[in-house]
Parts: sequence; C-alpha cells; structure tokens
Amino acid sequence: MAATAQDTEQITQTVQLYIDGAREGDGAKLRQAFHPDSHMWGSLGGQRYDVPIGEMIAMLDGHPVDVEGSYVARIASVEQTDDVANVVLEEDGFWGTVSFVDFFALAQIEGEWKIVNKTFVHTAGELPAPPEE
Repeated sequence: MAATAQDTEQITQTVQLYIDGAREGDGAKLRQAFHPDSHMWGSLGGQRYDVPIGEMIAMLDGHPVDVEGSYVARIASVEQTDDVANVVLEEDGFWGTVSFVDFFALAQIEGEWKIVNKTFVHTAGELPAPPEE
C-alpha cells in the first residue's frame, strides 16, 4: 500500500509534536510523539547518547531548546510504506547554536503514528556550558 495524503499528514503531525515539545521543553508533547519503548542513538560532543527515549524526554522536559528564539526545524523528507515511515528532520539553533539532522522511524500502532526510534547526527555548533549551580 502506498502512502496516502492522510498518512503523510498524520506522520508530519507526530514529528511536529516532537518539534514543539523540544522547542517548548514540553514533556507531555514529547511523550505523545514517541512510543514508550523508543530509543535515541547518536553522539554529541564526542559522547554517545544511546538511551531509552524517556531519558531524552527527562533531559528536555522543562528545558526549552529554543533559548534565543533561533530554533528552526524543517522536515526534509517523509517516506512511508504501509504502516511504517521514515522522516528526516533538520534542526538549527538547538540550544542557541547547535545543529542536528534527525532520522526518525515511525510505526502506525493501533491507528496512531508513533516515533519508535530517533537516530541523530550533530552537524554544527558548540554545546552550551552547563548551568552553574
């Protein structure tokens, strides 16, 4: 079965939940976008972040990534066959200066599209200094 306009819209709406949740530091939106068994894979600043998605959500919840009003996210591609899809998302201005390309795998589970895997590559920018305590 080929992709339908309705499926493509629902897939992009799911990824938009991730974008809005990250931008705003909204854990509820992030939990809505991801299947609870999802994982995130990638490296940042030379450190691997291969973790259950709950760890990513905890890191972002209450900590918006749009710290300077510079965060921009753009869906570069959507590919879908039957009940699976892949989305490439380009993010710039994450934490002010950091850029990523995210590769999301989605599955339609019980009629809803959920992100089941996030793999990312850090493409530019320096990590911000940790907050002083």
